[in-house]
Amino acid sequence: MIGLDLCHFDDDRTHRFRWNLLGLAAICIAALLAQIVNVRAETVRASWYGAEMRGRTASGARWNPMGLSVAHRFLPFGTHLKVTFRHRSVTVVVNDRGPFRKGFSLDLSRGAARAIGLEAAGVGTVQVERLD
Repeated sequence: MIGLDLCHFDDDRTHRFRWNLLGLAAICIAALLAQIVNVRAETVRASWYGAEMRGRTASGARWNPMGLSVAHRFLPFGTHLKVTFRHRSVTVVVNDRGPFRKGFSLDLSRGAARAIGLEAAGVGTVQVERLD
């Protein structure tokens, strides 16, 4: 009977350990998703692109370099963002993928970069806020 109790205790402890690991994993995943999906405002590096680009964006929309659009690696197409650079803001829509350079999170269209003064700087640190 003592052997059965010890065996039962070990099984119960292992069971609790597994549930604790699953709980910890769930918390980590939830925190990661909150960072990816529900972040409202953050500071990121941005650049502008597309003066020479022609054709269509990754979403299938016709490319308009003077439009108010942005490329982002994973946000859904159609997501609206408020981008602020040196106290000037513009609302843009995600319609392309990128940037694919290390350390950058947004690639603005030339029109969006011009609207906030990033065109002359080329690259900069911006505040970005998800609007929808």
